[in-house]
Amino acid sequence: MDAAPTSRAVLASTGLFTPAHSISNDELVASFNAWVDRWNLEHQSEISAGTIEAKQRSSAEFIEKASGISARFVMDKAGVLDIDRMAPRLARRPNNELSLLAEMAVAAAKDALARAGRTAADVDAVIVACSNLQRAYPAIAVEVQSALGVEGFGYDMNVACSSATFGLQAARSLIDAGAARAVLVVNPEICTAHLNFRDRDSHFIFGDVATALLLERDDRARAGAGFDLLGARLQTTFSNNIRNNLGFLTRTEAESPADLVARMSAADTDLLFVQEGRKVFKEVVPMVSTLLIEHLNELGVAPSELKRLWLHQANTSMNRLIARKVLGRDAEPHESPNILDRFANTSSAGSVIALHLHHEDLAKGDLGLLCSFGAGYSAGSVLLRRR
Repeated sequence: MDAAPTSRAVLASTGLFTPAHSISNDELVASFNAWVDRWNLEHQSEISAGTIEAKQRSSAEFIEKASGISARFVMDKAGVLDIDRMAPRLARRPNNELSLLAEMAVAAAKDALARAGRTAADVDAVIVACSNLQRAYPAIAVEVQSALGVEGFGYDMNVACSSATFGLQAARSLIDAGAARAVLVVNPEICTAHLNFRDRDSHFIFGDVATALLLERDDRARAGAGFDLLGARLQTTFSNNIRNNLGFLTRTEAESPADLVARMSAADTDLLFVQEGRKVFKEVVPMVSTLLIEHLNELGVAPSELKRLWLHQANTSMNRLIARKVLGRDAEPHESPNILDRFANTSSAGSVIALHLHHEDLAKGDLGLLCSFGAGYSAGSVLLRRR
């Protein structure tokens, strides 16, 4: 490998894999309400006695007002809408077959490579950065590396919804240090597998998708293509207000695998996605806004110079408020694009989808901020300049 420590990393291209199936709010609500009605009927005596509370129905209006989400892409639609299951059916594959998460990652990575006019031979490393890894080991990234035919190395990393920006900075450091010519950062997210579809306050939040970012040395990048990386700023501060306790050690808490399955079928919510939504909103908005403002000040960039904010796609109101705090005014729709209506929250992939779908109109020299934030709490900010 011809390392060149004096070269700088650039973002050459992005890639996107979108599942074939989509669930509208109306479809999701119909399934949820059917389950609620059945549950309330089965527990009518306890509800009448006041020992438990009746479940509340959901509505498309409630979902859109709470989040701005209209639909979400999913890897399995039938399992999610089945009121006897309300979770995706993702068949376990033999060990000699490509895992589902790796399959999604490979598709997004190939898209990024094609857009940059590159092949696997041009890449030296693969980083799979996401919230929801399919297994503990071997690393999904090494599996993706093998499936693509990349010589070099790969590793997984997890910083929840900020994984993409943290992965981007890790790739940038590898290239700037001369350790790689090009690095693929891939963000495959099967968020529906850790979502409690029986929880009215969160059953609508997530969707499935995979994105990819190809970084390479500036002396190898195509002239005028992609983005220069002008600076990155990362931050974490511990909070339990967003969490998912289901991990491979969970099994050791059960008497047997069958006991664990029984507890999960009873919707043990503490083992699935849990969020203290109001606390998250109150604490994350000022944290992220301050991070972005301080990052711009550090780089000597005025907010008025920004042409685009590609923010993490979790909640429309949250993004609107963060953009207002950073810009000092309400952002125009094109300045802070929203993809929540079609994709829902896709964890680490959300801000990359916004970048992928909303950058072609930018001119040479235009500045944009790629920003992620989520559980941890974690937040990442990367300043990009159109080449």
